[in-house]
Amino acid sequence: METASCSVTAVGNGNMGSQRDRSLVPERLQKREQERQLEVERRKQKRQNQEVKEEKSDFFSAAFARERAAVEELLEGGESVERLEEAAARLQGLQKLLNDSVLFLAAYDVRQGQEALARLQAALADRRQQLQPKKRFAFKTRRKDAAPATKVDAAPGAPAAEGILASPSPLKEEGGFSSSWVCGFSNLKSQVLEKRADELHQRDVSLTELSNCTIKLYGNPNTLRLTKARNCKVLCGPVSTSVFLEDCSDCVLAVACQQLRVHTTRDTRIFLQVTSRAIVEDCSGIQFAPYTWSYPGIDKDFEGSGLDRSKNNWNDVDDFNWLARGVASPNWSVLPEEERMIQWD
Repeated sequence: METASCSVTAVGNGNMGSQRDRSLVPERLQKREQERQLEVERRKQKRQNQEVKEEKSDFFSAAFARERAAVEELLEGGESVERLEEAAARLQGLQKLLNDSVLFLAAYDVRQGQEALARLQAALADRRQQLQPKKRFAFKTRRKDAAPATKVDAAPGAPAAEGILASPSPLKEEGGFSSSWVCGFSNLKSQVLEKRADELHQRDVSLTELSNCTIKLYGNPNTLRLTKARNCKVLCGPVSTSVFLEDCSDCVLAVACQQLRVHTTRDTRIFLQVTSRAIVEDCSGIQFAPYTWSYPGIDKDFEGSGLDRSKNNWNDVDDFNWLARGVASPNWSVLPEEERMIQWD
């Protein structure tokens, strides 16, 4: 009797276990169905996002090509200042189009766009220089007691500094610049150099072969190019378009701009405000921090520059020599906060 009772109990328990297993089957199936639906929805959303991205990329390519062709046409027939001014305005719009599109463009497309803009900027500078009247040749007697370099007035509201020198406007001829569209300094050592807002407004600023110099650029230039600088400090107001650094070392740069490109430069700190992504190439030891330089009148200069002051991608940097995803580039880094205290004066 006991054996029979145990058998009945065992069979009863077995039936209960089977019923419990059968009750779990719909739950597992339901869970799998939910997971399948979530996966289908995820793939659908991914496909839609890709389609939107491709549509935006196609729109950018068409718009960029159209505007680039328009600028090239203006430059080819640029026999008047008015046409060059129109080309400069459209080129600025082209730069803004690229800046607004970097979030969905591939790195290769961004690079191609940046290089196209750089070529157009160079062509615009060449055309401006060609329109400048050529100076007549004349012999000049050289005075033995030539006047020393003159000090410039400080920027409006800015404190005067001793030893600040002004180069003639346009740049001194031995520096290789003769166009009134271009200003700057070249071939100088251990100087404090300065340009006021009225001297560089919407002009192309070129700084070349400077050593142990401090350069203060108050105002709103169109472009800034720093080449072959050694142990220099460059402080610049908002630049409407592009800033280029090439072959520099041990420098400090403070600048706001639409586009920054750094090439063959090492051990340089950059205090930056940029509306697109900064680009470094063939560089090492580059450190970035937010733009902090200020001077009386900078708010007005920002308004005139057309830069979006609320947008700053100072730490969003593309290194064209480092393509490994998910691994930080060894060629640039964020400057630690405790090292950002710079004596600007």
